[in-house]
Amino acid sequence: MPSVIIIGAGFGGLGMAIELQRNGFREFTILEKAADLGGVWRENAYPGAACDVPSPLYSFAHEPKPKWRQRYSTREDIWAYMRGIAERHRLLDHIVFGTEVTEAEFDETTGQWTVRTADGVTRTADVLVPAVGQLSRPAMPPIPGIEVFGGESFHSALWDHRVELAGKRVACIGTGASAIQYIPEIQPQAAHLTVFQRTAAWVLPKFDTDYKPVHQRILISIPGMPKAERLSWWLIAEFIALGLVEFPGIVRAVARIAKKHLEVKVADPELRAKLTPDYPIGCKRGLFSNDYFPALTQPNVRVETTAISEIVPEGVRTADGVLHQADVIIYGTGFKGTEFLWPMKIRGRGGRDLSDVWDGGAHAYLGITVPEFPNMFMVYGPNTNLAVGSIIYMIESQAHYIRRALQLLGERPRTYLEVRREAELAFNDALQQRLARTPWNFCTSWYRTPSGRITNNWPGTTRSYRRRTRTLRIPDYAFTPIGG
Repeated sequence: MPSVIIIGAGFGGLGMAIELQRNGFREFTILEKAADLGGVWRENAYPGAACDVPSPLYSFAHEPKPKWRQRYSTREDIWAYMRGIAERHRLLDHIVFGTEVTEAEFDETTGQWTVRTADGVTRTADVLVPAVGQLSRPAMPPIPGIEVFGGESFHSALWDHRVELAGKRVACIGTGASAIQYIPEIQPQAAHLTVFQRTAAWVLPKFDTDYKPVHQRILISIPGMPKAERLSWWLIAEFIALGLVEFPGIVRAVARIAKKHLEVKVADPELRAKLTPDYPIGCKRGLFSNDYFPALTQPNVRVETTAISEIVPEGVRTADGVLHQADVIIYGTGFKGTEFLWPMKIRGRGGRDLSDVWDGGAHAYLGITVPEFPNMFMVYGPNTNLAVGSIIYMIESQAHYIRRALQLLGERPRTYLEVRREAELAFNDALQQRLARTPWNFCTSWYRTPSGRITNNWPGTTRSYRRRTRTLRIPDYAFTPIGG
């Protein structure tokens, strides 16, 4: 069996490792830059951090957990679930922590990848599996003067728990998926909270509930119940996903729910107008919260929609010249989602640099592999993110596909495997045509590059993706003799 280096110990890396382990692969190593596993669930420790996908679906099919504490699990519970998986499968023996990959290069004469890390260590393996995700690098906004602010400041993904917010004037820049979770948590603490909103979000009610012991006992005692619960949530997500391309009436119905939610939660017409999106639902990531709107209606909160012109030592100045004084600034400004595998330097056949190949936007066959980069298979690569549904389901599909590729390599020793350029081009041409029919084209979001190419999302259901990845089509690949 070929040897494997996996980069990243988040859900993608763990899922890939388990798939390999369950199918007889033993020679694999996971390189993790941090001191612990968990990926985004380790890093994002802001107050109120939780998942917006129901727990039965946001977990591995082969690792159900009947004792989730609530329908939408907190960051702490998800992280504990991941640690439990790693311990049960003895994956900790395969993980090298505190090891950040800086570059990787394919050698045609040996058919192996050479991987270099920041500590100066070099490792080799037959197969490289980057599993670093799409939301691992926080993005700071290009606002002049960030460095001159006189108070405390930090990005929400790098939350500084040493900073005391009680009685402070807090400025929150950004109103995305993280912000709508931590704003309700910090609002009662702050003396005053200014929320700087560039664009209003579509916010839906979050049908959350605590799982009582009786619910957990039913899941444990009745055979098939965990699968049935997971299936029900999967079907709901698949139905809504159909509305993004095939049946627009579905998303229009979802939009009516969101509008009603805003109407019920925000009585003030002026504030409600500020919080009403001016773009089609689905164009940006839809958000879920029951307490975000109520928090914004509190007397110590101001929602500011005037553009920010600069950061000054005293606070935030907007384009109308008004200075909004602040003691603390929190940047909820998202991640570098379109900069796949950045800042790693990846070189394929003939020394070809992946950053050059992706100059116009990242692309890959099935979001997994790229021509001229043999024996490299990505987990959660380009165009495999979801607007609706569980990314864990997608990771399972990718891990199965990659494992099959590795088995083929094992059956054909002294060869390396590379997707054919024509197969990758045909796949991406069809993908872009389908993406052109989605709502993601009608506003600016982290799904799109500055040129307008949508590099992140899958334009369909998770079932359609699983169908595409269920079988590896050998004609789409070339097997090349090592050194030949």
